[in-house]
Amino acid sequence: MSNGPGPSSANVPSSAPVPTIKPTDLRGILQYVPRFQDQIFVVAIDGSIVADENLGNLLIDLAVLRSLGIKLVIVHGIGQQIQDLAAARNIPITNADGMGVTDAATLDLAIRASSRVSHAIVEGLTQNSLKCAITNAVRALPIGIIKGVDQQFTAKVERVDKDFLMALIDRDVVPIVSPIGFGPDGKSLRINSDALAAEIAEALHATKIIYLTPQPGLIINNAVRREISVGAVRKLLDEHPEQFEDAARSKALHAVKAIENGTPRVHIVDGRVFDGLLNEIFSSEGIGSLVYGNDYQQIRQARKSDVRLIYNLTRNAVRREELIHRTQQAIEKNIDQFYVFEVDENIIACVTLYFYPDKPDLAEVGSLYVMPFYHNRGIGKKMVEYAAMMAQERGVKTLIALSTQSFGFFTNVCGFEEADKGLLPEARQKSYGESGRNAKVLVKQLG
Repeated sequence: MSNGPGPSSANVPSSAPVPTIKPTDLRGILQYVPRFQDQIFVVAIDGSIVADENLGNLLIDLAVLRSLGIKLVIVHGIGQQIQDLAAARNIPITNADGMGVTDAATLDLAIRASSRVSHAIVEGLTQNSLKCAITNAVRALPIGIIKGVDQQFTAKVERVDKDFLMALIDRDVVPIVSPIGFGPDGKSLRINSDALAAEIAEALHATKIIYLTPQPGLIINNAVRREISVGAVRKLLDEHPEQFEDAARSKALHAVKAIENGTPRVHIVDGRVFDGLLNEIFSSEGIGSLVYGNDYQQIRQARKSDVRLIYNLTRNAVRREELIHRTQQAIEKNIDQFYVFEVDENIIACVTLYFYPDKPDLAEVGSLYVMPFYHNRGIGKKMVEYAAMMAQERGVKTLIALSTQSFGFFTNVCGFEEADKGLLPEARQKSYGESGRNAKVLVKQLG
């Protein structure tokens, strides 16, 4: 999915789009290389993807990433392999994904399945001339008793041996981490691989987690969400968990945990798609889903207590005719349109976002102001991007801005284009004419 900040949460059909670049298009790939070089990606491969015929292609893709200077850690699942072994040996299991009770028989199959999967990955990486190592870098503790039920050999991560993993990475060795951790006594315990990937990403300060799954992305309410903020995922998990199928719910839960613990981006990609991994990372559209962290944590909706501060903040801009004069009463009346940027609890920037009731696909961004001391820090751009994100989440397709002195900022920095005033709704055209400011009308399409 997109690697830039431009978030979009529109539902799209669940079928994966056609990749927009070919992995052989070096010009398309190389533009991303400076951004990702020397960063750590945690690649989490579901057991079903290890069993898929596309695994060999995926491992070639990983070799491409390493050749471009991207550091990798591979975490793998074993769910399908446990089920296959259980069926072949006629052994009942208590759970396959490491999120329920793991009895002794299930743990034994998990250890055997893990060995097979790790070996398959080592074999494939070796065929692509990559050095790798199966590790015992995860210390685990039994989950214990939950709601009166002993989870037996199911465990959670107690500690990741970061120094061990980094020593391998620094020597160009790809660590392979299985969902089998080791307790204080050195005995094996079963860990859910989605959770394990999140823990490793946090410990290593990884830039991304890439979950390779048999789904086309993060499916919510029977539709793939191509881009969605962590806040929106968290809210849906809290309020509408039924909209997630079991496989999607696990990815969503651990994506939220990873991002809240410092991993900026989590991709959920169909591992069965040829060249899908590279097209997800090295194109602006991608083929899967991106869950992104809040790059705008210093921005919040304004409150009535902010009215005087907003008035004082924008007074100088009004004097210079950069902004339309608004009284404190007018600001208070429309306070729900304002967003503010805080630094150490001080408001240093503001922007408004107005929705047109009779045109639900149109919104207007305005009253953008940043204190001069904070110029050239990207705050103005971030405020406009945040307004665009809020508008898009409401279904807006077209964002407009009116500017007399800052139109260069909107066009050169924020991607707006000049448009005819006929685009404005009738009432807005009237107020535009009455103002006498002759502002340029600017427009940006939101997807």
